[in-house]
Amino acid sequence: MTATASPQTTVLAEQRIDGPGRPAKHRMSGKALRWQIGLYVLLIVLAVIYIYPFLVQVATSFKTDAAAAADPISLAPQPFTWAAYERLFLNSDFPVWFGNSVVVTLFVTAGRVFFNSLAGYALARLQFRGRGVVFAALIAVMAVPSVVLLIPKFLVINQLGMYDSYAGMILPLLVDAAGVFIMKNFFESIPPSVEEQARIDGAGTFRIFWSVVLPMARPALITIVILSFQGSWNELSHFVISTQSPELTTLTKGVAALASGQLSQGSQFPLKLAAAAIMTIPVAVVFFIFQRRIMNASEGAVKE
Repeated sequence: MTATASPQTTVLAEQRIDGPGRPAKHRMSGKALRWQIGLYVLLIVLAVIYIYPFLVQVATSFKTDAAAAADPISLAPQPFTWAAYERLFLNSDFPVWFGNSVVVTLFVTAGRVFFNSLAGYALARLQFRGRGVVFAALIAVMAVPSVVLLIPKFLVINQLGMYDSYAGMILPLLVDAAGVFIMKNFFESIPPSVEEQARIDGAGTFRIFWSVVLPMARPALITIVILSFQGSWNELSHFVISTQSPELTTLTKGVAALASGQLSQGSQFPLKLAAAAIMTIPVAVVFFIFQRRIMNASEGAVKE
């Protein structure tokens, strides 16, 4: 008597032949596997090319001046020294530059989050005469290169008596057109029914904005935080036309003078690259912290 294999037995046999958990029809072909490996190799090469200058920057900051001039692209400091960082923090105005940048960046970031949200909510929800004109002007400002506005900005700052002060450094940066545009588009994506329910409960316009709508805009707010922190920390042209006192020099302005050779003699590669490496740390930390918040943020507020 001959035993006949059932269809289920045949399928199990095919799976055992092709490997556990990988049926023949789902097994990757050799050509597709080679393409995938080649793609990964290409991405790794591009990543190395992109990150190599940063690695050179960090490695050179731990070299001596002679070693940096002799072999500027080597990743192995010979000898290894902290001399550049010691000189920056103990024998230069670098701590003053760093403190000024921290103060300006914190105030500008907080101001942009608040005022961009207010302006974006007004353009998205409030009905007032000339709203379309205001939004068109906002788009026009985004299209104008910032360098074109430097002279008018200087004239306004000087006329208002804010030149060479923290007020002149901070107040003109508290609102940016791109941030308002981002917040407006996000607020328009929130269902109006949420605000209608709060309005029925007796909440006013600002209460609805602050307690109901703003907490729902967390992904957009985090985006504004990242862009504002990065933009104000790396800002240079505005600080050039708004200050002249050494006590108000920021990191970007000081490091630019250092890199141009105004503050030292010789190449001073370790000193310049050490200052540049320290500048990148706060922006990188803020970006990686809030990037996870953006990826994990959930949208949606009301069950229809």
